[in-house]
Amino acid sequence: MQKLPGGNETILLVDDQETVWDFLIEALQKLGYSVLLAENGLDAVEICKANPGEIDLVLLDMIMPKLGGHGAFYQIRAVDPNIKILLSSGFVAQEAVDDLLANGAAGFLPKPHRIKTLAEELRRILDGKDPAGTKE
Repeated sequence: MQKLPGGNETILLVDDQETVWDFLIEALQKLGYSVLLAENGLDAVEICKANPGEIDLVLLDMIMPKLGGHGAFYQIRAVDPNIKILLSSGFVAQEAVDDLLANGAAGFLPKPHRIKTLAEELRRILDGKDPAGTKE
């Protein structure tokens, strides 16, 4: 089996499903990342405020209670305009995804997550490469 790309950056995982957290936290930590967890968009915004400059990427679920991914995206961006945000969802309107991608989201990953795809997408975004894989 090929070695998956990893890193030592800090990732904020924003998801309201415990089964998703358990899988992703373990997988991301095995790849070398530090992982913070937010159970909804409101928590994610507070964690970003409490850790300025410490979060390298936000993996943001789109459908959550209290504050969904769409609203959380804009509030997180207000806290840190340069933060990298990777959208994630099992079911979301394409228009909502397109809106956030047009406003600076780094990409979109459908659920369920394939760890190889997630690992590669995280490195692409963190390394500042465009979706085609060429440097900007």
